[in-house]
Amino acid sequence: MDDEAKLILMKRRIIESYAWQKEIILPLSKDFDCTKEELEEFFFDALDMSSLEALHSTFETAQYLCLIKKLHADLRLCWFCSTLNLISKEDADNLKEKLADKIINGDDYSQVLKEGQKELFSILKDSI
Repeated sequence: MDDEAKLILMKRRIIESYAWQKEIILPLSKDFDCTKEELEEFFFDALDMSSLEALHSTFETAQYLCLIKKLHADLRLCWFCSTLNLISKEDADNLKEKLADKIINGDDYSQVLKEGQKELFSILKDSI
């Protein structure tokens, strides 16, 4: 087997790994309404070996950051922090991180959001 064939085999193994399939390929193929094979080929063609190896951990980090931003929007923290200045950035960040950790650990998003709204209201009441 020549070097090019080994590289292709190694890239295929990464893309077809359980973690990649479960956390990247299958969810994104549903989002994009394409087959998993189409998405696998896209990543295979678009990324080199080192990018493929690094993408899974990068994807996990990005998911956390997206979750933090979603909580920020759903709790309307831009309004309470930036517009009204009723809650500090530090308090908002602490609240979002606490809630995101619960969601990452398996708690239901809508339940955690409700909890966060109650906690936010408590923080707001304490601020006056």
